Amino acid sequence: MKIIILGAGQVGASVAESLVSEDNDITIVDSDRERLQYLQDRLDLRTVTGNAAYPSTLRDAGAEDADLLIAVTQSDQTNLVACKVAYSVFNVPTRIARLRSTDFLESETLLAPENFAVDYALCPEQVITDYITKLAEFPEALQVLSFAKGRVALVAVRAYAGGLLVDRPIKEMREHLTGNADARIAAIFRRDRPIPPTGDTLIEDGDEVFVLAADEHIRRILREMRRMLHPVERIMIAGGGNIGLRVAQALEGKYEVKIIEGSRARAEVIANTLQSTLVLRGDVTDEELLQQEAIDEMDLFLALTNDDENNIMAASLAKRLGCKRVVALINRRAYAELVQGGPIDIAISPAQVSIGALLAHVRHGDVAQVHSLRRGAAEALELVVHGDRTSSKVVGRRIDELPVIHGATLAVIVRDFDKSEDIRYQGMVMQKRMGHVVIAHKDEVIQANDHVIVFCLNKKVVKKVETLFQVSVGFL
Repeated sequence: MKIIILGAGQVGASVAESLVSEDNDITIVDSDRERLQYLQDRLDLRTVTGNAAYPSTLRDAGAEDADLLIAVTQSDQTNLVACKVAYSVFNVPTRIARLRSTDFLESETLLAPENFAVDYALCPEQVITDYITKLAEFPEALQVLSFAKGRVALVAVRAYAGGLLVDRPIKEMREHLTGNADARIAAIFRRDRPIPPTGDTLIEDGDEVFVLAADEHIRRILREMRRMLHPVERIMIAGGGNIGLRVAQALEGKYEVKIIEGSRARAEVIANTLQSTLVLRGDVTDEELLQQEAIDEMDLFLALTNDDENNIMAASLAKRLGCKRVVALINRRAYAELVQGGPIDIAISPAQVSIGALLAHVRHGDVAQVHSLRRGAAEALELVVHGDRTSSKVVGRRIDELPVIHGATLAVIVRDFDKSEDIRYQGMVMQKRMGHVVIAHKDEVIQANDHVIVFCLNKKVVKKVETLFQVSVGFL
């Protein structure tokens, strides 16, 4: 696939790095010549220096025969104009734009083909906000991700000595679960090395375990995997920028929230925006301020400033002063890998969190959702099954009849996805949920229109998985 990426910042560079490794023809455009040279020295791609919104720049980048344009510059206006030019002048089939402003995101008319012609709008700040709110909901987890419009949850947890499953085979998990709860351990990482899970695999203390289950069962599953932490009640946020403000808005009302912001003007803006959050003006690395605001009584500390070093320092200090759990937003991958698991419980890479939303538009076949895991090393895909037994290699076949792809685990199936069922409690309809979640045991038969969730321990096997699920007219 021939892909043009506009913007060589953190998001653009991460997208380029991910897609180059999959044998795509990548051209990246930016006005920063030094930044482009740095990427060209590291990656097998082409670079063009110039204004991403200019037709001449897009022509130099090869827009006339491009398959996909990804506009992820820092400017919403540049991204919108670039998509419009790509559509109207060069007829680029698919156009993706990074947009921060809710004014643009909330208007379908503005993004329609007759206007800015954006096929898909990506807001990394909102993706990260959703990611962090899930971590507040499940404090035991290292990562919480959703598939099938929230019907399925993928949770990463650290196994601990004394847990019900530690030093026991995975196949015993079903014996511990009560009621109709079921789950699938999709992957295990031991000392940063992937362990393909089988029924006889033993979970060890310290293993990073990825579990897939129906969303309503995930709390019960976590209880099996590790000791339950006290539910989060009090949260402190360091940094009132775009992400810090969005997170505070999402969390206030559910939790007691405090936010620290260094700029007086910005502190006034967010104080007027938020409803119940206490806004404090000060330095996020000020030990005295943290102590005065009872950091030792906080259940969760979120370091969300725009500065990696400040986030690392603030989160480490909060942990030392007694905060139960700390999370830091860290752009530089080397920093994130260095600090997670030490004083910082979870290091979040913004680019890696948001890249999955883009990957779903690049993958071959009908891919509904992609999550990039372990900083891009692994991947989980939600694929939609099409065809019949004559045109598909998977439809009408049991899971144990499928070709073996080493490093890939078909973990969950969501069936009848277009149908909804009511959840009733004491005679009242509490909510509707889509489809029926089926844990993919070996005797399960795959049907057309199933949504299947596949965990890939290594990105190298993604293409094999895509090929397996593609419909072929000549397949017999």
